[in-house]
Amino acid sequence: MSPEIHNLYEEYARGAMDRRQFLGKLAMLAGGTAAAAALLPALESGRAIAQVVPKDDPRLETGYIKYPGETGEVRAYSARPKAGAKLAGVIVIHENRGLNPHTEDVARRVALEGFMAIAPDALSPFGGTPENPTEAQPLFQKLDRQANTKNFVAAVAYLKTHPQATGKVGCMGFCWGGGVTNQVAVNAPDLAAAVPFYGSQPAPEDVPKIKAAMLIHYAGDDARINAGIPAFEEALKKAGVDYKIYMYEGAGHAFMNDTGTRYHKEAAESAWQRTVDFLKEKLKT
Repeated sequence: MSPEIHNLYEEYARGAMDRRQFLGKLAMLAGGTAAAAALLPALESGRAIAQVVPKDDPRLETGYIKYPGETGEVRAYSARPKAGAKLAGVIVIHENRGLNPHTEDVARRVALEGFMAIAPDALSPFGGTPENPTEAQPLFQKLDRQANTKNFVAAVAYLKTHPQATGKVGCMGFCWGGGVTNQVAVNAPDLAAAVPFYGSQPAPEDVPKIKAAMLIHYAGDDARINAGIPAFEEALKKAGVDYKIYMYEGAGHAFMNDTGTRYHKEAAESAWQRTVDFLKEKLKT
């Protein structure tokens, strides 16, 4: 399957075009409507087949939990080491495709680093993330932004008070989830660490509310998101927030997602190691 077809699907999944436009362009690239129809199932079902940590990894306890949020019960995937010691908590916030197998895999990766990880499903108010990723995108447009932020802030409270947790909580998120991570940092004074990956920035006037240490990752080839960096950094400096910003030149938006066509191995590995080191420093000491 050509890179052009993968890139087209990425654009469609991000909401850059409607389904009719996508299918028309796919037919042109594939060589006809029949060929496009044959490719579609592979595109829609094969986006999260890669797993770094297996679902049944014997080192981990995994499953689904619910916690009280602004809109009612929020469903989340949970992963933690089987060892009985108390652990710091880390919230993992998905992209704008919802809680999918890839995000659950990331939560397991975080757990193997010695954390209690939960990955809440932002689409819980609508019954959860649909199995078909194309059905998830429109639901994000229906989310109430303030209520959504409060649902994730409630995840901080859940981990802070969990009987098997130390009380220290961090948050990390990707793309859409990176922007939500920034909002959690603004709205959760108990948050100790935040790691937004190429996320939209909070309003400068909200930055002084941030109490968490910030590790902020950006892609060099991501003009829309990067346009907000100067004002954000100026506000962080002015407010005295503990922060570091890393720019990954040659990488594009979503470079961390190893199930997508924009995955950039070198940038992803560097950003991941920095993230793990940062979370251990801020949450385990």
